[in-house]
Amino acid sequence: MKVTSWGESLLKEGLEMEDRLVAFRRDLHRNPELSHQESRTAAKVLAAIEGLGLKIRTQVGGHGIVADLQGGSPGPLIALRADMDALPIAEETDLPFASEVPGVMHACGHDGHTAILLGAVSLLAARKEQLHGSVRFLFQGAEEINAGAKAMIEDGALEAVDEIYGLHNLPTLPAGQAATRYGSLMGSVDRFEIQLEGKGGHGAIPDQSIDPVVAASAIVMALQTAASREISPFDPVVVTVGSIHAGEANNVIPHRAELTGTVRTFSPDVQRQMKERLERLIVRISEGYRCKAKLNYIEQTPVLVNHDDPVRHVEDTVDALIGRERRIEAAPTMAGEDFSIYLQHVPGCFFWLGSGPPVGAEQAFGLHHPRFTLNEACLPLGAALLSAIAFRRLIGQNER
Repeated sequence: MKVTSWGESLLKEGLEMEDRLVAFRRDLHRNPELSHQESRTAAKVLAAIEGLGLKIRTQVGGHGIVADLQGGSPGPLIALRADMDALPIAEETDLPFASEVPGVMHACGHDGHTAILLGAVSLLAARKEQLHGSVRFLFQGAEEINAGAKAMIEDGALEAVDEIYGLHNLPTLPAGQAATRYGSLMGSVDRFEIQLEGKGGHGAIPDQSIDPVVAASAIVMALQTAASREISPFDPVVVTVGSIHAGEANNVIPHRAELTGTVRTFSPDVQRQMKERLERLIVRISEGYRCKAKLNYIEQTPVLVNHDDPVRHVEDTVDALIGRERRIEAAPTMAGEDFSIYLQHVPGCFFWLGSGPPVGAEQAFGLHHPRFTLNEACLPLGAALLSAIAFRRLIGQNER
């Protein structure tokens, strides 16, 4: 597909702002903030977008920002979203702009996402008179704990929105490429917490105790059957126990044990069934070991399901901007993303933006790794792509 004049212009202007986007991203990387603590990040975003003619609301769903750009004539409202929070990970990159906050790191590239959306704000603000409609920019916090999107929606972030679009960097895909997928792209995320109560005692006299550690061990093994023996092999499910805490001494049978874990599915129907399956296994196995069990099952995010027409629109935009040969079909992943909650309310599309090294180079470290790095060449391209997605939706048919 031939690159249009607007496409050439967006790419050119995106590249011209690369130094500014890189500097902004590096400042956020050096000063990361955890979920619900993104006050400095939000202040930096606010300072960057003031003066661009936007209608701005702050402290939306926590530290979130909603900024509306009114076009030259009436029309649809298109939302673009970026997340802003970091992770409780100690950085090990040795970069000159590495995190200066002990134990906190932008190990998922949300600093890059924020810079990308800022670039899209600038590109679209310069073209607002050409827009038949409006663009809403959502700077969201607390994605890493699956709380930000829900809070933003409760504070009205999606009011009057017709469609929503977002992206996530992908270090296993070279910068300069993008990946899209119809239907389910990312898995649901649920959290479970198990409390087991036994009867503590001396390790030498187990018959006078009720051992919650043994019950916990049996539960860990049995939970795997919830996926392997109760769900069709064509419906992916992952049940992971991530923590077990019980006792303090080697010669004491503890009174209690606590387990936490996660359940990930790729089907909304399967997700709805998992609480009952886990509860049945946990309670009955605990009874078999004479323990009492309590399950706290927390549904956090649904399966991320893209809508067909917005996916086609993103694919056409990517092809027009950078060429069909630089777009691939995204593989499904069980990782979760609370953008899925937006997609339950309005049509939209979430896609991957390559942030890795060139083909043939040494493979980059993945998301959430303490040595994760982001190829900053993705920043101007991401800004051009996001702005083009909204721009093409809001200009005349003959101009697309």
